[in-house]
Amino acid sequence: MQIDIQSRDVFYVSDGTAITCETLGHVVLGQFPFKAYEKTFPFVESEDKLTDLLKEIETSYQKNGIKPLVFFSIVIPEFRQRLLDSNSYGYDVLESIVQKVQDDIQMQPKPKLQRSRSVGRDSDKYFDRIAAIEYTLAHDDGITLKGLEEADIILLGVSRSGKTPTSLYMAMQFGLRVVNYPFIDDDLARMKLLPEFEIHRHKLFGLTINPERLTEIRENRLAGSDYASNEQCLHELQTVEALFRREAIPYINTSSLSVEEISTRVLERTGLRRRLL
Repeated sequence: MQIDIQSRDVFYVSDGTAITCETLGHVVLGQFPFKAYEKTFPFVESEDKLTDLLKEIETSYQKNGIKPLVFFSIVIPEFRQRLLDSNSYGYDVLESIVQKVQDDIQMQPKPKLQRSRSVGRDSDKYFDRIAAIEYTLAHDDGITLKGLEEADIILLGVSRSGKTPTSLYMAMQFGLRVVNYPFIDDDLARMKLLPEFEIHRHKLFGLTINPERLTEIRENRLAGSDYASNEQCLHELQTVEALFRREAIPYINTSSLSVEEISTRVLERTGLRRRLL
């Protein structure tokens, strides 16, 4: 029996960044066979922003005749109730967890707006995080190989194997300083690690991908080019994977993994610790 795949509007709403709502919402929606049209509403802390949000919800309902799904994290009780009273299916992403912790430790929670803990007391960690992002951007795609001694990890792989998004995610979410380097034609012909990498061998980690998936990604970027051809993609991947095996560089295949999964698997394989911020 064929499942009728519907589409639905999905809103992620928070008085903070809404990243938690997005992350949990994606995990939940991954279990259901419908297409989600997603919108994110961060920092809903004022009457004006709440009014705009409620208008969006009502417009969605009137247009589609289906209540949108709303994953939210809102501290202000009045705002929370008005959201629950709207023409939507609302899901408080923290409610059940907070209630369980409250029951277990017998302590009343004291909610506060998420932005109130942005910098202040953790300013050192905040600025360390910014420094990690700046370092990672400066070392994206082999821009420079100076300062490798400061790197927490060096990601290697062919072009379009997922190095840049993984690097930025690890910097932003884990506070790590990441270098990423794409193998170019000279590297593939030489089949040797650059001298700069030799002394930092313990920091090296490889990303690879299935040839078919790489061809698809490159076709979207440069359709019909040699760069995107099946033969070129297969040659690059075979060469680079042979190098990884010969040099005992750990690596993973990113073909079916999200950037969150890639990053977590890299940390698991390397033993690197998250710098929770």
